[in-house]
Amino acid sequence: MQSTRRKRLVEAATWLPALILVGCGYALVGKASVIPDDVQQVFLAPFENRTTRVEVEQFLTQAIADELLTRRRFELVSSEAESDATIRGAVTAFRVAPITFTSDGRAQEYELSIVADVSFRRTVKTPGEEDGEVIWANDRYQFRESYRVESAAADFFDRENIAIEDSAERFADTMVTDLLEGF
Repeated sequence: MQSTRRKRLVEAATWLPALILVGCGYALVGKASVIPDDVQQVFLAPFENRTTRVEVEQFLTQAIADELLTRRRFELVSSEAESDATIRGAVTAFRVAPITFTSDGRAQEYELSIVADVSFRRTVKTPGEEDGEVIWANDRYQFRESYRVESAAADFFDRENIAIEDSAERFADTMVTDLLEGF
């Protein structure tokens, strides 16, 4: 009889914290979404580049496509006519600046900064209608990241393209998360 009682107390002690958290409104991250259920097929338009840095928009478009495929929330389609919603974007600012230096004045760490105008809208199905309903948008989506370079003369090479490609993956991860969760 006492072992049954002890067993019930242990079970109650195990479930009590979970019940309290559920009662307080806590939820798992990534479960909330502002995306309507009927949005299943998405067209990702190639990003525009409004900066002087070539290829940055290509890196971002590819990384966002990869991230959307990884998340499996939507089916990416090849034309806007097939889609329920469209993601459009433009890189509006790009900057790389040195932030730390060696004792002889050579830059050893850089900060890469990207600003983009991104929107996720329902695809226009009615003739004469210019823009579909906005599901999510951010006209100043900012992303910053630093990267190091080897300062030894023999090991030094331009790491900017590699840094942009790596940063594009993290940009896509955070942007798609924000889009899906409505931040």
